[in-house]
Amino acid sequence: MRLNHEKTPVITAIREYQKLNVIPFDVPGHKRGRGIPELVDFFGEDILDIDYNSMKCLDNIGNPKGVIKEAHELMADLYGADHAFFLTNGTTSGVQAMIMSACDCGDQVILPRNVHKSVINGLIIAGVRPVYIQPEVNYELGITIGVTPERVEEAILQHPNAKAVFLINPTYYGVVSDLKAIIEICKKHDKAVLVDEAHGAHLPFHEDLPAPAMSLGADMAAVSLHKTGGSLTQSSVLLLKEEKIQKSRVNSILNMMQTTSASYLLMASLDGARKILATRGKEIFDKALAISRYAREEINKIPHFYAFGKELIDGKGVFNYDETKLSINTSQLGITGLEVYDILRNEYMIQMELADVHNVMAIISLGDNVENVEALIAALKDISAKYKKDKVIKNTVVLENPEVVVPPREAFYKQRSSMPIEESEGKISGEFFMVYPPGIPILTPGERITKEILKYIRILKEEKAVFTDNSDPEIKTIMVID
Repeated sequence: MRLNHEKTPVITAIREYQKLNVIPFDVPGHKRGRGIPELVDFFGEDILDIDYNSMKCLDNIGNPKGVIKEAHELMADLYGADHAFFLTNGTTSGVQAMIMSACDCGDQVILPRNVHKSVINGLIIAGVRPVYIQPEVNYELGITIGVTPERVEEAILQHPNAKAVFLINPTYYGVVSDLKAIIEICKKHDKAVLVDEAHGAHLPFHEDLPAPAMSLGADMAAVSLHKTGGSLTQSSVLLLKEEKIQKSRVNSILNMMQTTSASYLLMASLDGARKILATRGKEIFDKALAISRYAREEINKIPHFYAFGKELIDGKGVFNYDETKLSINTSQLGITGLEVYDILRNEYMIQMELADVHNVMAIISLGDNVENVEALIAALKDISAKYKKDKVIKNTVVLENPEVVVPPREAFYKQRSSMPIEESEGKISGEFFMVYPPGIPILTPGERITKEILKYIRILKEEKAVFTDNSDPEIKTIMVID
C-alpha cells in the first residue's frame, strides 16, 4: 500500500457538509428526515441527516473528480488494482459490467456452470454466449468445487475465439481453484480473466487466506465488501488492471448499469470499511481465523457432523480453502442440511448463511466472537442428540453441466408457454429455477430439462427451500420455450 489509508475522503466530506446546515431544496424528498418523522424514529436522526444526493462538494459517482475519485484511488491501492469503482447496486452490477467490458455481443466466455445468477443475467444483457466447463464434484459432500487448469485450457483450445474466462474465488463453500495457474494459461492464450470475488473481500488481509485475484494477475474482479469486509449491504467494488480492458470502457458501462442516485450511506460505508481493513485487517482476521478454527475443531467432536476444511485440498478441484467459511456436512445425522438450517433458526435463534441437502454454512468474519460460536456449537450438540435418524442422507443429485440448446439471450426473448413441471423432461427451459441462497441457477433459459434436474427440484420443494425467479411460486408448472 502506497497511500495514506487513515484518510476517509467520502466520510470527511459528508461530515463537513453536515456542519453547514444547508437548507435543502434538492432530493431526497424527506428533507433530512423532517418529512417522515416515523423514519427518524426507526433509523435515527443522524442516518437521515446524511442521506444526500450528488452535489459538487460531495462529487458524482458517474464522473468522479473529487472525494469519490480519491476514495476510489485508496480502494485500488488497498487491493493492488490500477482502478477501483464503487458499486451501490451490489456485486451484481460489477459482474455484469465485467462481462460487458471484456466481451461484445455474440462473443463467447468460458466459465463454470456453478456461477451466481448475476453472471447468467449478464450473458443475457450482453448477448454473450457461454462455454461451460464442468467444475469438479465432491460426491461425498454433495457439492461442486473448483475448476482445474487442465479443463480451462481444454475449453480454450476447443473455443479459441472466446474472449474471456470467468472464475470464482472462492466458491460459496470456500473452495479455491488454482487461480495462478489458470491465469497464466489465460495470458498465454490472450484471454481476459474476470473473477467473481463476491466472497473474497477479506482475502488480502491475512497470509493464511487464499490469494486474491488482483495479486495473481486477473484483469478484473468484483468484490462484495458488504459480505466479509464490513460495509453496508449492497455496497461493493469493481477492480481493474488496465492492460486488456480500458478504464474508459468500464466507466461507460457502469454508468449504464448503475443508478445515477448512488447512496452516500453505502459509499461512506465502503470508505470506512476500506480504512479499517487497511489499518487493522491482519488483526481482525487473526481473530476471525482463530474463531473459525476453534469452531471447526469443536464441531468435529460432535457425533454426526463434519465441518470440512483444508483437509479437502488435493491440488485439483480444491487447490486451497478459505477457513472463514464454516461449512458443516449433515448427512450422517440422517436429516438434510435444509432441515438443520430451519431448526437452528426456529429453535435456537441462530441464522446460518445457507443450506443445501447435505450441508449448512456459517460465515465467520470481522463481527463474530467466541460467545456466538459457542452458542452454535451448543445448538449443534443438542441437535445431534435430539434429531439423529437411523439413516444417512446419501448423495441424491449433484448436477453436472446442462445442455445449452438455445443461448441465454435468445432463450430469454423466445415465445414461452406454461406446462406441468412433472411433464417437462426433455423440454427447453424458458425461465430460471434456483434456491436463494446461494443463488446458483438449477436451470437457466435455454437449457434442457433433465430427469436429474426435476428430481433435484422435487427434493428442494419437499424440504421447503426458498425458490426465486421462477414464475410459479407453488412449483407446479414451468415455462418452456415453444
